[in-house]
Amino acid sequence: MTHFLVTGASGLLGLNFSLKAAGHHKVVGVVHQQVLHQAPFPTIQMDLAEEGAVEKLLQQVQPEVVLHCAALANVDQCEVEPELAFRVNAELPGELAAVCKRRHIRLVHISTDAVFDGQRGDYCETDAANPINTYASTKLAGEQAVRDANPDAIIARVNFYGWSLKGQRSLAEIFYYTLRSNRPMRGFTDVFFCPFHVDQLTDVILKMLEKGLKGLYHVVSPESLSKYQFGRMIANQFGLDEGLLMPSSWREAGLKAVRSPNLTLNCQKLSRDLGAVLPGQMEGMQLFYSQFCSGLPERLRRMSRLDEASQLD
Repeated sequence: MTHFLVTGASGLLGLNFSLKAAGHHKVVGVVHQQVLHQAPFPTIQMDLAEEGAVEKLLQQVQPEVVLHCAALANVDQCEVEPELAFRVNAELPGELAAVCKRRHIRLVHISTDAVFDGQRGDYCETDAANPINTYASTKLAGEQAVRDANPDAIIARVNFYGWSLKGQRSLAEIFYYTLRSNRPMRGFTDVFFCPFHVDQLTDVILKMLEKGLKGLYHVVSPESLSKYQFGRMIANQFGLDEGLLMPSSWREAGLKAVRSPNLTLNCQKLSRDLGAVLPGQMEGMQLFYSQFCSGLPERLRRMSRLDEASQLD
């Protein structure tokens, strides 16, 4: 049994990782503004960006492994609040990495595929990053801060989806709830990515820790698709009206931040070091659907005490 501390434990990855890992490990979650109710693991409410908060937290919890998921991940918000984005996405990871190094605590730092400009795709870990918006540039700065402070840390560039507290944290949920309500939705035909189901990502992170891996890895699905194709997969899996999906370009959507068109990542290094074939898109989509059938979205919503009159109904 491993003692985990998970930051951003009310977020999509932090919550799903904590729920799954809590069945076999000791897990303590850190939340900021979103409190969890009746979670099957203890939580601590804290603003990690406050001075001295990281040192205080690790002294209190004394974990063996920290999974650092907390970030300012809203791409357009980062454009509006660049100083906050830099504090949370760049400075904080470096501080956490330094304290973990000093206390001999293993660290898994969650980064993003968005550090690349998306001009060609199939990026390897050795390819030079070239961020094109504030979110991406601050996340890359966070990677560099972690690497400088703690070379033994795992830095995982990811893209993932799954069910969240309020049904609004992943593209898959947005597609599902929009199409379920018979509303049209854009699907970008010129943006490509390699999304991983969040439970598959959890399994891989645990295996990386078991194998004693360290350094930079691309932790995504080995199969890529456009966001329009991703939306079609969801429509087909759930029996929704595929005709509501409008193929379009991201440039037509009026977004504040520039998007990288081709964020397909090469994950051969990870597959080689794990000695395993990584799961593809259909496996993840079937898992997403089976979790829906088992009532997971409703259970998560109860943890957030989301009002039953929510717009998602």
